[in-house]
Parts: sequence; C-alpha cells; structure tokens
Amino acid sequence: MRFENITFKNSRGEVLNGRIDLPLVGSPGAYVLFAHCFTCSKSLMAVDNISRAITLQGMAVLRFDFTGLGHSEGDFSDTNFTTNLSDLKSAYEYLEINYRAPQIIIGHSLGGIAVIHVAFGLPSVKAVVTIGAPANPTHVGHLISDSKEEIIEKGSATVDIGGRPFTIKKQFIDDLEKYDCRQVIGSLNRSLLIMHSPQDNIVGIENAAEIYQNAKHPKSYVSLDGADHLLSKKEDSEYVGLMISAWAKRYITDQREDLIAEEGEVWTRVGESGYLTEITAGKHQLLADEPASVGGSDLGPSPYGFLLSALGSCTAMTLRMYANFKKIDLKEVKVVLTHDKIHAADTDDAEDQKGKIDRIKREIEISGDLTSEERKRLIEIADRCPVHKTLEGKPEIVTSEIK
Repeated sequence: MRFENITFKNSRGEVLNGRIDLPLVGSPGAYVLFAHCFTCSKSLMAVDNISRAITLQGMAVLRFDFTGLGHSEGDFSDTNFTTNLSDLKSAYEYLEINYRAPQIIIGHSLGGIAVIHVAFGLPSVKAVVTIGAPANPTHVGHLISDSKEEIIEKGSATVDIGGRPFTIKKQFIDDLEKYDCRQVIGSLNRSLLIMHSPQDNIVGIENAAEIYQNAKHPKSYVSLDGADHLLSKKEDSEYVGLMISAWAKRYITDQREDLIAEEGEVWTRVGESGYLTEITAGKHQLLADEPASVGGSDLGPSPYGFLLSALGSCTAMTLRMYANFKKIDLKEVKVVLTHDKIHAADTDDAEDQKGKIDRIKREIEISGDLTSEERKRLIEIADRCPVHKTLEGKPEIVTSEIK
C-alpha cells in the first residue's frame, strides 16, 4: 500500500504515532478513521488487510496507536476508555485540518464501542462500523477479572493480556462504569454496520445482538462465520475490508479531486514481501497475485490470467460490436482461453525457431439464431480483436525509471 507515516498530539500533549494508507494513484474519495482493539496496535495484520481492501476502493485509512501502545507516547496505565475517546477526537481533528475530515469510522473490539460513543461529536462521520465489539466497555473487565480484587485493594496490578504484561489501575475500572451505552447506541444517528463472528470466544455474539437491538435504522449486520476475535486468518480480515467498502459506498460522498489514473494509463505496485500487486486502471482498482503453489496468496488473477482475460474480453466485445453492426442475432459469446509453453518443433511454422514458444488456445462458443455462414464469419472476426493484433504484432515495450 502507498502510505504516509504521521504523528499528532492528543489532548494531553502526548505524541501519537499513526499512518495513512492511501489509494495507489490519485486523491482519496473519502477518509476513514480506524480504532484498533484493546491493548493492540495499528500494526495488527488484520488492520493491514482491512486497510488494503478499503484503499483499493479509492479511500484512505488513518490508523494510529492509542496512548501508551505501539509507538505512541504516554503511559498505558494512566489511560482508560475516556482517554481512548479523546485520542479518537484528536485523530479526527488531525485529518480535518491536514487532509479531509473522515466520513467513516471503524472500530475493532473495544475500539468498536469507542467509535459508537465518539461518532456523535464528529460532524463529518456518516457511517460507523463495529467489528467484534462489546455492547458495553465494561465487557473488558473479564480480561482482568482474576486481578480485579487486587487492583481495587492496592490501586493497581500487573495483568497478563494476550501474553503481554500490562499495568491496570483502579481508575481504569472506575472509568468503564461511567458510560450508558444503551442510550448512546440508540441516539447514534449514523448508518451502522455491525460485524461479528458467531464463534468469537472473546466477545460473544450476544453483544452484536444487543448493539443491533438498541440501534436505530439504518443498521446492518454481517456474520463473520468461522472467524476468531482477532481475525487472524487473512481471508477473514480481507472479507471484512471488502464488505465495509461495498457497504460504505451507499452512505459516503466521493470527494476525489482528480482521476485515479489518466485514461488508458495503468499503475501497478507490489510491496516488500509476497506477490500481491495493486492495480489501478483508470478509476478501477484490481488485485493481481500468484497461486499458493508458487508462493503467492492467490488473492487475484496471475499476470497471465490478466493477459488471457484481456484477450478473452476483447474477443467477446469484438464479436458483439460486429453482430450489432451487421444486425446478426448473436445472443451470447463465451471464450475459454489457456496458455502454455510448447516446443517450437511442434508448430507448423517452426523452421527457424528453437526451444519453447508461448501458445494461447482460444475456444469460442456463440449462441443465437445464426446461419452457418454467420457463425464462420464471427470466428474469423475474432482474429481482428485489437488485443489479438497487439499480441501478434510483437509490440515495442519501452522501459524507463520514474524519478
């Protein structure tokens, strides 16, 4: 992903560390603010995957570490739910001043109930998304239940959360009790998407039901069947990002100031690991990848898959254009393509060729009330497809470095 590392100060003057994930090309159509889960950080793999899916739809995502977590300043033991809400407001103000105010706010786990509480005071926010969120912040109390008595008696205790030690003070517990979540959820006055796994054993599915029952329309629920609380499986977090992107388009205003790419221009980008490649073609965003058998994550067609797709789609379009022009009763065209390498000696025109050459097999199925002559002509016309001609013409490819 294309991104910018940023820092901003919270209301207490501490520097919070964040990053803004951006579309590959052009200005974002909208900004999104993301709140991570309790004791997590902005660098959680699930957040990476969700952000990537959202940026592929032309939006930008600001994610940051709450006070005392990740790379942000401050002492975690002095934080609580109230300071989290304050940090979110500071992040909103940073976007509003330096970029554009966010139209969508997303929260994972405790971050989910936090974004519901804070959204009312963020005027530009039109849509709110919760992922595995508790219906009340007091739910996190079960994570520290074994140490609660010690915290109350001594004022603080070291608690193991997710295999890491955190100091929890009594003020944290007291702060959680201050919030009337039922009333806040009912008065949200924003479009709400609730995403939760029935198998979540950290925050039970009954929390999603309670949020949904207390919320007013427009509200939606998406089941993350089979996912765990942290969305540790890549396909689960990527699904979340894709669903959020599709759902949010109904509620946001696209504020892009320029085309994503010039007409006829294609941009691609691969990151520092793996083969997953972002593609921007005009205003369209796509993904390319390699199969798992060769080390890819199989999240998109391979480069040759796109090559065959280009030839197949161009073939079908060419036949449609010809049939429309000639007023032929062509109902449907199906094109099946395969690519392989064959020995040059196996071809008819291999006198001067050695080794292996590329071979693309194209099979065409045409439907309609057509004469045998019309069918024959349509198959001949397939060879006039512009992409076909480009491939046969051995195009010159000029490569230079962007500086």
